[in-house]
Amino acid sequence: REMVRLMVDCGRTQRQIQRWFRLRRNQDRPSNAKKFGEAAWRFCFYLIAFLAGLACVIDPMERAHYWYYMLELGFYCSLLMRISVDVKRKDFREQVIHHFATIFLLSFSYCANYIRIGTLVMLLHDSSDILLESAKMFNYGSGWRRACDALFIVFAAVFLVTRLVLFPSRIIYTTMVLSMELFQPFAGYYFFNVMLLVLQALHVFWAYLILRMAYKFIFLGK
Repeated sequence: REMVRLMVDCGRTQRQIQRWFRLRRNQDRPSNAKKFGEAAWRFCFYLIAFLAGLACVIDPMERAHYWYYMLELGFYCSLLMRISVDVKRKDFREQVIHHFATIFLLSFSYCANYIRIGTLVMLLHDSSDILLESAKMFNYGSGWRRACDALFIVFAAVFLVTRLVLFPSRIIYTTMVLSMELFQPFAGYYFFNVMLLVLQALHVFWAYLILRMAYKFIFLGK
Protein backbone atom coordinates (compact mmCIF):
# COMPACT_ATOMS: atom_id res chain seq x y z
CA ARG A 1 0.00 0.00 0.00
CA GLU A 2 2.84 2.42 0.87
CA MET A 3 4.61 1.52 -2.35
CA VAL A 4 1.51 2.24 -4.43
CA ARG A 5 1.08 5.59 -2.70
CA LEU A 6 4.69 6.52 -3.43
CA MET A 7 4.29 5.51 -7.08
CA VAL A 8 1.26 7.77 -7.40
CA ASP A 9 2.77 10.72 -5.49
CA CYS A 10 6.15 10.61 -7.22
CA GLY A 11 5.05 9.52 -10.67
CA ARG A 12 7.67 6.76 -10.70
CA THR A 13 7.57 3.02 -11.31
CA GLN A 14 8.05 0.48 -8.51
CA ARG A 15 11.47 -0.44 -9.88
CA GLN A 16 12.63 3.20 -9.84
CA ILE A 17 11.46 3.68 -6.25
CA GLN A 18 13.16 0.49 -5.09
CA ARG A 19 16.37 1.57 -6.83
CA TRP A 20 16.24 4.96 -5.04
CA PHE A 21 15.84 3.26 -1.65
CA ARG A 22 18.83 0.99 -2.34
CA LEU A 23 21.00 3.98 -3.32
CA ARG A 24 19.86 5.93 -0.25
CA ARG A 25 20.63 2.99 2.02
CA ASN A 26 24.12 2.56 0.56
CA GLN A 27 24.88 6.24 1.23
CA ASP A 28 24.52 5.61 4.96
CA ARG A 29 26.97 2.72 4.89
CA PRO A 30 30.59 3.69 5.61
CA SER A 31 32.98 3.14 2.73
CA ASN A 32 35.94 0.78 2.91
CA ALA A 33 38.23 3.82 2.81
CA LYS A 34 36.63 5.19 5.98
CA LYS A 35 36.81 1.78 7.68
CA PHE A 36 40.45 1.42 6.66
CA GLY A 37 41.31 4.85 8.06
CA GLU A 38 39.69 4.06 11.40
CA ALA A 39 41.45 0.68 11.64
CA ALA A 40 44.79 2.26 10.66
CA TRP A 41 44.82 4.93 13.37
CA ARG A 42 43.72 2.41 15.99
CA PHE A 43 46.50 0.07 14.88
CA CYS A 44 49.06 2.87 15.27
CA PHE A 45 47.76 3.72 18.73
CA TYR A 46 47.70 0.13 20.00
CA LEU A 47 51.21 -0.48 18.71
CA ILE A 48 52.59 2.67 20.37
CA ALA A 49 50.65 1.98 23.59
CA PHE A 50 51.86 -1.62 23.72
CA LEU A 51 55.50 -0.59 23.32
CA ALA A 52 55.07 2.17 25.92
CA GLY A 53 53.45 -0.25 28.38
CA LEU A 54 56.19 -2.80 27.81
CA ALA A 55 58.81 -0.14 28.55
CA CYS A 56 56.99 0.79 31.78
CA VAL A 57 57.00 -2.85 32.93
CA ILE A 58 60.68 -3.40 32.10
CA ASP A 59 61.92 -0.09 33.52
CA PRO A 60 59.20 1.30 35.85
CA MET A 61 59.41 5.05 36.36
CA GLU A 62 56.69 7.10 38.05
CA ARG A 63 56.70 9.84 35.42
CA ALA A 64 56.56 7.33 32.56
CA HIS A 65 53.63 5.53 34.17
CA TYR A 66 51.77 8.84 34.49
CA TRP A 67 52.05 9.63 30.79
CA TYR A 68 51.26 6.02 29.85
CA TYR A 69 48.06 6.17 31.89
CA MET A 70 47.14 9.56 30.40
CA LEU A 71 47.69 8.14 26.91
CA GLU A 72 45.40 5.16 27.51
CA LEU A 73 42.78 7.17 29.41
CA GLY A 74 42.63 9.85 26.73
CA PHE A 75 42.24 7.20 24.03
CA TYR A 76 39.32 5.42 25.70
CA CYS A 77 37.62 8.73 26.54
CA SER A 78 37.88 9.69 22.86
CA LEU A 79 36.41 6.32 21.83
CA LEU A 80 33.49 6.85 24.18
CA MET A 81 32.83 10.36 22.88
CA ARG A 82 33.11 9.32 19.22
CA ILE A 83 31.24 6.04 19.44
CA SER A 84 28.07 7.60 18.03
CA VAL A 85 29.82 8.87 14.88
CA ASP A 86 32.32 6.04 14.30
CA VAL A 87 31.51 2.96 12.24
CA LYS A 88 28.67 1.32 14.16
CA ARG A 89 29.14 -2.35 15.01
CA LYS A 90 26.83 -5.13 16.08
CA ASP A 91 28.34 -5.16 19.59
CA PHE A 92 27.62 -1.44 20.14
CA ARG A 93 26.26 -1.92 23.68
CA GLU A 94 29.13 -4.15 24.71
CA GLN A 95 31.59 -1.57 23.39
CA VAL A 96 29.98 1.17 25.53
CA ILE A 97 30.11 -1.04 28.63
CA HIS A 98 33.75 -1.91 27.87
CA HIS A 99 34.78 1.73 27.49
CA PHE A 100 33.09 2.77 30.74
CA ALA A 101 34.60 -0.17 32.67
CA THR A 102 38.06 0.56 31.24
CA ILE A 103 37.89 4.26 32.12
CA PHE A 104 36.78 3.46 35.69
CA LEU A 105 39.54 0.87 36.04
CA LEU A 106 42.23 3.17 34.73
CA SER A 107 41.16 6.03 36.97
CA PHE A 108 40.78 3.93 40.10
CA SER A 109 43.95 1.87 39.62
CA TYR A 110 46.03 5.03 39.29
CA CYS A 111 44.42 6.73 42.30
CA ALA A 112 44.70 3.57 44.44
CA ASN A 113 48.31 2.94 43.32
CA TYR A 114 47.40 -0.30 41.52
CA ILE A 115 49.63 0.94 38.72
CA ARG A 116 51.53 -2.26 37.96
CA ILE A 117 48.40 -4.42 37.76
CA GLY A 118 46.70 -1.74 35.65
CA THR A 119 49.65 -1.66 33.26
CA LEU A 120 49.54 -5.44 32.86
CA VAL A 121 45.80 -5.34 32.13
CA MET A 122 46.35 -2.78 29.37
CA LEU A 123 49.27 -4.74 27.94
CA LEU A 124 47.18 -7.90 27.66
CA HIS A 125 44.43 -6.02 25.85
CA ASP A 126 46.70 -4.10 23.48
CA SER A 127 48.61 -7.23 22.45
CA SER A 128 45.58 -8.74 20.69
CA ASP A 129 44.06 -5.43 19.56
CA ILE A 130 47.15 -4.76 17.42
CA LEU A 131 46.49 -7.95 15.47
CA LEU A 132 42.76 -7.26 15.19
CA GLU A 133 43.21 -3.81 13.67
CA SER A 134 45.93 -5.03 11.28
CA ALA A 135 43.60 -7.82 10.10
CA LYS A 136 40.86 -5.24 9.51
CA MET A 137 43.23 -3.10 7.45
CA PHE A 138 44.02 -6.01 5.15
CA ASN A 139 40.32 -6.93 4.99
CA TYR A 140 39.30 -3.46 3.81
CA GLY A 141 42.06 -3.43 1.20
CA SER A 142 41.86 -5.32 -2.08
CA GLY A 143 43.90 -8.41 -2.88
CA TRP A 144 45.01 -9.13 0.69
CA ARG A 145 42.56 -11.90 1.58
CA ARG A 146 45.23 -14.44 2.58
CA ALA A 147 47.08 -11.97 4.79
CA CYS A 148 43.80 -11.01 6.46
CA ASP A 149 42.90 -14.66 7.11
CA ALA A 150 46.35 -15.45 8.54
CA LEU A 151 46.25 -12.42 10.85
CA PHE A 152 42.75 -13.31 12.01
CA ILE A 153 43.89 -16.81 13.02
CA VAL A 154 46.84 -15.38 14.95
CA PHE A 155 44.58 -12.78 16.54
CA ALA A 156 42.05 -15.42 17.62
CA ALA A 157 44.80 -17.51 19.24
CA VAL A 158 46.34 -14.52 21.06
CA PHE A 159 42.91 -13.26 22.17
CA LEU A 160 41.86 -16.61 23.62
CA VAL A 161 45.16 -17.06 25.47
CA THR A 162 45.42 -13.53 26.87
CA ARG A 163 41.74 -12.88 27.65
CA LEU A 164 40.50 -16.33 28.70
CA VAL A 165 43.67 -17.82 30.23
CA LEU A 166 46.15 -15.19 31.40
CA PHE A 167 43.65 -12.51 32.41
CA PRO A 168 41.62 -14.65 34.85
CA SER A 169 44.48 -16.89 36.03
CA ARG A 170 47.07 -14.14 36.55
CA ILE A 171 45.32 -10.79 36.88
CA ILE A 172 42.00 -11.61 38.55
CA TYR A 173 43.50 -14.34 40.73
CA THR A 174 46.16 -11.92 41.96
CA THR A 175 43.73 -9.10 42.73
CA MET A 176 41.05 -11.30 44.32
CA VAL A 177 43.03 -14.02 46.13
CA LEU A 178 46.72 -13.21 46.51
CA SER A 179 46.05 -9.61 47.52
CA MET A 180 44.17 -10.89 50.59
CA GLU A 181 47.51 -12.03 52.00
CA LEU A 182 48.71 -8.42 52.17
CA PHE A 183 45.68 -6.43 53.32
CA GLN A 184 42.06 -6.75 54.37
CA PRO A 185 39.27 -6.09 51.84
CA PHE A 186 38.00 -2.52 51.53
CA ALA A 187 35.49 -0.74 49.30
CA GLY A 188 38.01 -0.21 46.52
CA TYR A 189 38.90 -3.91 46.54
CA TYR A 190 35.33 -4.89 45.67
CA PHE A 191 34.90 -2.11 43.10
CA PHE A 192 38.15 -2.94 41.31
CA ASN A 193 37.43 -6.66 41.12
CA VAL A 194 33.84 -6.14 39.99
CA MET A 195 35.12 -4.03 37.08
CA LEU A 196 37.64 -6.76 36.22
CA LEU A 197 34.85 -9.34 36.24
CA VAL A 198 32.78 -7.13 33.93
CA LEU A 199 35.70 -7.10 31.50
CA GLN A 200 36.03 -10.85 31.80
CA ALA A 201 32.33 -11.31 30.97
CA LEU A 202 32.86 -9.20 27.85
CA HIS A 203 35.89 -11.32 26.98
CA VAL A 204 33.75 -14.45 27.09
CA PHE A 205 31.12 -12.82 24.87
CA TRP A 206 33.68 -11.71 22.28
CA ALA A 207 35.44 -15.08 22.44
CA TYR A 208 32.13 -16.70 21.46
CA LEU A 209 31.84 -14.38 18.45
CA ILE A 210 35.44 -15.05 17.44
CA LEU A 211 35.04 -18.83 17.71
CA ARG A 212 31.86 -18.65 15.66
CA MET A 213 33.69 -16.68 12.95
CA ALA A 214 36.60 -19.13 13.08
CA TYR A 215 34.19 -22.06 12.68
CA LYS A 216 32.60 -20.48 9.60
CA PHE A 217 36.02 -19.68 8.17
CA ILE A 218 37.56 -23.14 8.71
CA PHE A 219 34.62 -25.47 8.12
CA LEU A 220 32.26 -23.46 5.89
CA GLY A 221 34.84 -21.45 3.95
CA LYS A 222 33.13 -18.11 4.64
